[in-house]
Amino acid sequence: MDEPPTTAAAPTGEDGGTAVGAEGFGMEGPRGWVFREVGFHAEPGSLIAIEGPSGSGRTCLLLALTGRMKPSEGHATVGALRLPKQMAAVRRVSALAHVPGVTDLDPALTVGEHLRERALLQRRFDGSLRGLLRPRRERVAEAEGRIDAALAAAGLDRASLPKGERTAVRDLDRVEALRLSLALALIGRPRLLGVDDTDLKLSEAERAETWALLRSLTEAGTTVVAVCSEAPEGALVVSTAKKNEAGTDTGAGTEDEAEPRTGTEAAAEADTETGGKPDAGAEPDTDTDTGAGPHTKTASQADRGDDDKEMGDAIAETRLA
Repeated sequence: MDEPPTTAAAPTGEDGGTAVGAEGFGMEGPRGWVFREVGFHAEPGSLIAIEGPSGSGRTCLLLALTGRMKPSEGHATVGALRLPKQMAAVRRVSALAHVPGVTDLDPALTVGEHLRERALLQRRFDGSLRGLLRPRRERVAEAEGRIDAALAAAGLDRASLPKGERTAVRDLDRVEALRLSLALALIGRPRLLGVDDTDLKLSEAERAETWALLRSLTEAGTTVVAVCSEAPEGALVVSTAKKNEAGTDTGAGTEDEAEPRTGTEAAAEADTETGGKPDAGAEPDTDTDTGAGPHTKTASQADRGDDDKEMGDAIAETRLA
């Protein structure tokens, strides 16, 4: 395998990473508990691994901690922000990457097209009025600076791709697609970064490469929450594996049997239930605080197995901000 590109400091928010914690955190749907009694505390710049078998609630927990899904009990904190009351505020300081069904890339578009679209949306929805009125040359220079910093942090070298930034997403390998997904999320300079399916269908060497990349982001200050089947050494592990009365892992979850309650920004503040079809990462119809430009699946639905049904059930009534 070729040696991976050198990563640079992650383009974090002005205040760096953020502390993340949960106490008695749970999500219930009409057909059962998705996850329950989750509790942990992580300092800013931590690598948090959500570990568990497929279908055990890993992705839903990731979305709940980043303010995209509404919990049913307990609470979580992201810095000074409290979930579920301040879901909208949490979305503004967090970003998502590599979440199938939520942050999909268009395989027909090129790497450059995705990056420019994400930078444009970032400026359009997150920029100040004064920033929007700046000369075009300054706006373009800032967008290029954000893109370059995000690519460097994600370790994706456009020049190394088969056709440079004109390479279509369908021609990227799994690790390259993951790096692009991370770069798109990092354009928003989040304090909290959520990554799904971190080690799905990767070789041992590719997994080591991916975890090294995520560690480099935490060392630069960004707090990272990553879903995985097996956590790396040194990470703060949050397990979603269900346990029987004897306290042993059953290896089975109920996420694929539940439709967790989630809400829109208004519903989050009012603490009421809401529903609707997810926007699936369609940036023009969402706040860019999701931090997820259009991303790609790195595995087919057939390959994902239980996780497909997990996401189908889990976000069937979810409205992404």
